[in-house]
Amino acid sequence: MDVWVQQAIQAINADFNRSADTHLIKLDLPAFKDIHIYLKDESTHPTGSLKHRLARSLFLYGLCNGWIKQGTTVIESSSGSTAVSEAYFARLLQLPFIAVIPKTTSKEKIDHIEFYGGRCHLVDAKDIYSESHRLAKELNGHYMDQFTYAERATDWRGNNNIAQSIFTQMAAEPFPIPSWVVMSAGTGGTTATIGRYIRYGCFPTQLCLADPENSVFLEHYQTGDPDLTLTSSSRIEGIGRPRVEPSFIPSVIDHGMRVEDVDALATIRVLETLINRKCGGSTGTNLYATLSLAADMAAQGEAGSIVTLICDSGERYLDTYYNDEWLAAHGLDLSDSISKVEDLIRLGRWP
Repeated sequence: MDVWVQQAIQAINADFNRSADTHLIKLDLPAFKDIHIYLKDESTHPTGSLKHRLARSLFLYGLCNGWIKQGTTVIESSSGSTAVSEAYFARLLQLPFIAVIPKTTSKEKIDHIEFYGGRCHLVDAKDIYSESHRLAKELNGHYMDQFTYAERATDWRGNNNIAQSIFTQMAAEPFPIPSWVVMSAGTGGTTATIGRYIRYGCFPTQLCLADPENSVFLEHYQTGDPDLTLTSSSRIEGIGRPRVEPSFIPSVIDHGMRVEDVDALATIRVLETLINRKCGGSTGTNLYATLSLAADMAAQGEAGSIVTLICDSGERYLDTYYNDEWLAAHGLDLSDSISKVEDLIRLGRWP
């Protein structure tokens, strides 16, 4: 093996050994007495999001496949969070990094990418793939292509993946085997990892896909049509895609749910009153679907646990999801949805 590649793999593994696992937070929701809801807090990774796990896996995958060598320019198409995490690992390995990201990406994410030494190449959302390929060819670099390789770069059988972490942390809870795990999809890598792990462990847990507006994942899950496309992109950064991505594996999903943007963003406002922290829109999408499942379980007299994810911090979205002017410009009035979510939590059922 090339000496530099060996040193790079050792550096990533050493960085992993310096990192602690992320917390599993139990929400205190008295109205759901027999249904326990947990949030796996992925915002505490060094780069602040769930995508830290993916970026580590993609770099190791690229190194072990011989695609990344000393001096290789790494290029990634991203809505922001994966690029932040990949910029971190590129800096760790002293590699040039270019993030090809939509022009609508939040300023906070751009600042984070540049903080880690990455360069941002802003394009229309529909052009992130073609521009990444072009740059990789022009610079003789490596296009990481998370949307293709996310589902295969992570060891879904275990090896400290997120699913194994969830089930290990649930072991001492009253309902240690979750009835549901709820997850939204960006690349589809995390849903693939969780869904495969559930089946590998022969757990009775079901996986629910929470999909935002302007995304084809839910319809693809329902119809199996691989050629679905949309002309507009999701407003919830990091999740939802206008095309079916290669890493999205619908066969590991048991149920799908559409979550309107207004409900997702209302839910993070309500969540802030419960945990005293701001979270991103993908977390709101996850939690709204979780609360919907909890209401269904309660209505049927079922007991059990549901686990979902805090994908990243809301501090990245102060200029968007937490900005009333931005919401108004996008025609999003959260007041009715906030009341609806508050009533659901207070009553343990839909109002």
